[in-house]
Order: sequence, then structure tokens, then C-alpha cells
Amino acid sequence: MFGISKSTAGRVIDHIGPLLALKPRHRFRKGTVLIVDGTLVPTRDHTIAEQSKNYRDSTNHQVVIDAHIRLVVLVGRPLPGNRNDCKAWAESGAKAAVGRTTTIADGGYPGTGLVIPHRRPRGGELTGWQAEHNREHKQIRARVEHVFARMKTWKILRDCRLKGDGVHHAMLGIARLHNLLQAA
Repeated sequence: MFGISKSTAGRVIDHIGPLLALKPRHRFRKGTVLIVDGTLVPTRDHTIAEQSKNYRDSTNHQVVIDAHIRLVVLVGRPLPGNRNDCKAWAESGAKAAVGRTTTIADGGYPGTGLVIPHRRPRGGELTGWQAEHNREHKQIRARVEHVFARMKTWKILRDCRLKGDGVHHAMLGIARLHNLLQAA
């Protein structure tokens, strides 16, 4: 289409992909609130993917966004799709990168030190303030789901054919493009 061969296009993408990737922050401002969640990316590389709850070979990516500016600040290393979010949080490197920064998560991260919703006690109900806190928590945490929806409009995240580190570079590149679109 552009007068170049497929192999040339592949070499250009292999060269530019890592340069386009999102660079993780080493420190966050005081008072920063982050939101984390995991998303599954269907992948054809069986060496890094496992069958997940969507019945496809997928990788689990932990994505961290800034709650205030809604930009992606970190994408953890991909893990097999059958890892739960609690385990993926620690193994992907996201936990180490975030450090002690206040981070909000969904109920799938118990015992991780993250801010999660209150659980209903066995045979009881939540108090009024707990229900109100959960409602606010859900509204804030929805921001990361909106980021996933925007990122997954890119076809490469709906069926990634890249092998090895290519999946991670694709996720980082899409995160950087998402940030560029948001900032514009």
C-alpha cells in the first residue's frame, strides 16, 4: 500500500515499538491516588499465555492509572491469563513500582494493602457509611474500566499475534497512545 514490503514494515515496527512504549515513573507526587486493575489480552503465543476465564489463551496485564488525570502511569509485565489479580499484582512488578502510593482496587485484591470496597459481613448488612463509601469507591474505580475500553478499541489488544515481549511492548505502546490522545 505504501510502496514497502511486509518485512520492511515489520522491521520498522520492531524498531519503533519499544521507543513508543510507556516509560514507568519512579516516584509519584505526594497525595497522588492511583487505581489498579487487571485486563486480559487474547494472545496466540502459548509460551506466555494460558487459558483464562474467557476460554481463550490470554495474558493478564496489571494497569495502573492516576485517578485524577486518568492517564496510564504503569503497565506490569504480562503474566498467564489464569493468574488472579492478587497474585498478578505482586508478580508483574506493579506493586514494587507503585511503592507506598495510595492505590484503589476492586474486591479481587484482598490482603494486598490496597484500598478495596467493604465486604458484607456473614449474615449481616453493611452500615450506612460503608455502603456510601463503596458507592464512591465504585464511581472512582470506573475510571480504569473506561481506560480499558478506550485501549481495547485498538485491534492489537483484541487479538495479539506478537510473540515473546511483543505483547508487553504492544500494551505499553497502546498505553502511550492512550495518554497522547487524552492529553490532546
